[in-house]
Amino acid sequence: MRIALAVEYDGSGFRGWQKQPGGGTVQDALQEALQEFAGTPIGVVCAGRTDAGVHALGQVVHFDTALDRPMFSWVRGINTFLPPAVAVRWAQAVSDDFHARFSAYARRYRYLLINRAHRSGLGHGRVGWYHQPLDLPAMQEAARLLLGERDFSAFRAAECQANSPIKTMHRADIQRSGELFVFDFEASAFLHHMVRNLVGSLLHVGKGRRPPEWIAELLALGDRRLAAPTFAAAGLYLAAVSYPPHFDLPSVDETLLLAGGPGL
Repeated sequence: MRIALAVEYDGSGFRGWQKQPGGGTVQDALQEALQEFAGTPIGVVCAGRTDAGVHALGQVVHFDTALDRPMFSWVRGINTFLPPAVAVRWAQAVSDDFHARFSAYARRYRYLLINRAHRSGLGHGRVGWYHQPLDLPAMQEAARLLLGERDFSAFRAAECQANSPIKTMHRADIQRSGELFVFDFEASAFLHHMVRNLVGSLLHVGKGRRPPEWIAELLALGDRRLAAPTFAAAGLYLAAVSYPPHFDLPSVDETLLLAGGPGL
């Protein structure tokens, strides 16, 4: 039997998603909890690896097992053995052709940024921060230049292992609610550090250091050295992963991110 899970986590205390020697990753925590509950080692495959300090509201994973238990039992049982910062939101049996990574046709990331003179205490580790005023209309104009099929080499980390830098951006939107700026990106797939690199460059536009059309120049030149530095991981969330309707997976309630999360 193949089972899909939706997992949320606060990445602040983890070394990223990917299992590593010495442990300390979200995958380590999830697989250890699965083993405790199932009584046998179980490996998982995720929709998209996240870096150290990056969070998830709707990470999707799948695993194979011979155990036949109710889906609610998987949720409650795994959560019993997970650390407080990680939780399974739902479990669902899926067909053998489902693959958490390769069956997905889009991923959505959200970046939360506090824009005020002083940093956030309650938002520590969960929001990014910039202290000077930002020009929202200029950033929105720049973000629109990211839409469509593009070569995102200028926003690709040097250690990125993706086969191609060409991705299709379906959504690149920035909204403001008081001191909170919310960046939403949805694409077919993302390169390593791509969202944090995009946020960094869009902030250069928001600060007035570059005009909005600078983003188009970066896309055309494809040189990572010309773009802005990678921005902080703290405000980045893997918000949702989209799959074809025939898999009939539950949606993820994004209430926690609609207003920037509790305490913000």
